[in-house]
Amino acid sequence: MFLGLARGLIYTIYNLPLKITWNLGGGHAAAGEQSRSSGLAMFGNPVAPSWGNRPQEKRRMRTYRIAAIPGDGIGAEVIAAGIEVLDACAKRDGFGLAFDRFDWGSERYKKTGAFMPENGRDLIRNHDAVLFGSAGAPDVADHITLWGLRLAICQPFDQYANVRPTRILPGITSPLRNVSGPELDWVIVRENSEGEYAGVGGRVHRGLPEEVATDVSMFTRAGVTRIMRFAFDLARSRPRKLLTVVTKSNAQRHGMVMWDEIAAEVARGYTDVTWDKMLVDAMTMRMTLRPQTLDTIVATNLHADILSDLAAALAGSLGIAPTANLNPEREFPSMFEPIHGSAFDITGKGIANPIGTFWSGVLMLEHLGEPAAAARLMRAIERVTANKSLHTPDLGGNATTAQVTKAVCDALAGDNR
Repeated sequence: MFLGLARGLIYTIYNLPLKITWNLGGGHAAAGEQSRSSGLAMFGNPVAPSWGNRPQEKRRMRTYRIAAIPGDGIGAEVIAAGIEVLDACAKRDGFGLAFDRFDWGSERYKKTGAFMPENGRDLIRNHDAVLFGSAGAPDVADHITLWGLRLAICQPFDQYANVRPTRILPGITSPLRNVSGPELDWVIVRENSEGEYAGVGGRVHRGLPEEVATDVSMFTRAGVTRIMRFAFDLARSRPRKLLTVVTKSNAQRHGMVMWDEIAAEVARGYTDVTWDKMLVDAMTMRMTLRPQTLDTIVATNLHADILSDLAAALAGSLGIAPTANLNPEREFPSMFEPIHGSAFDITGKGIANPIGTFWSGVLMLEHLGEPAAAARLMRAIERVTANKSLHTPDLGGNATTAQVTKAVCDALAGDNR
């Protein structure tokens, strides 16, 4: 049974349809185009990554179509703030953003039995990017929400590279002693299409004493190889050229050992990158006690999911952390979202921290091929976080979502670089 499921999973991941309708007037690259641009705004480095962005072209005003999916909880608040800031950014730098809003989420699920319509992915497939808020509601089981919305977009769109930059922004204090900022500057690369979240498994004999439940971690050579190459490319693009590969290969002796072996194979093509490997439990200690020894990190779906939440907390708050879910080959739109969840305890209070959404917007602009706008937005974010009177409650302040949003818009307007 599991062999059949595994074959089906591998077929699904690696035989997705490649033909899409290109919206040439709306910002999509021409078929097969894979040019590059600066990685300055995305990861805070002056060196360009070797993947994913198109150069700016001398042509009529560029307009990008963005699918905005607020989702649940504070998602509506931070996505509204994100759209306001991104519109200001686009106006400042001379391009257009056309947002199409989709009311997909738990409220729709409770009314219709589905988080999005049956043709939902077709409705957003030709957009240039997706801006996502959050998924999760107190009265809907978490696994139903995750698989019904977020993973229902990420996996079929083959957004296999989940990229989460982490650093201590100006004005924000890390909970770590003797860490003021430069000691913690990481990018975590999470394999986003298979592994522990492959969805292979099942339950039998429900409710009986002999009930059995399984979740099978699926690792494929193709999947591990491509995320390793992505991570090594990214590490090569950063000044320190340093990569740490995280597994649990002492206990998980098949899939994790294959991860280690493939890492060593891929590393042979990157002699300019220094790399090491860590067991995931030891990695948590290294992140907290020796953060300065880390730079680029690659791990499995589950391990990187956990480590990136720890990283965000060490940098000051989950509210500031961004995510890019990338399809580097650009066969499908990529999706950008803050790390934080739906936070129903503060929903509607107007105090959600929008910085994670703004920083995700930086990653989106970089991906779209607008590095100057991305860098300008990152500078505006840093100018605002440096002012502690503009910190939201998660950072120990009293500022509102609206105040932070206005401050970033004002900073964009005043940036003359």
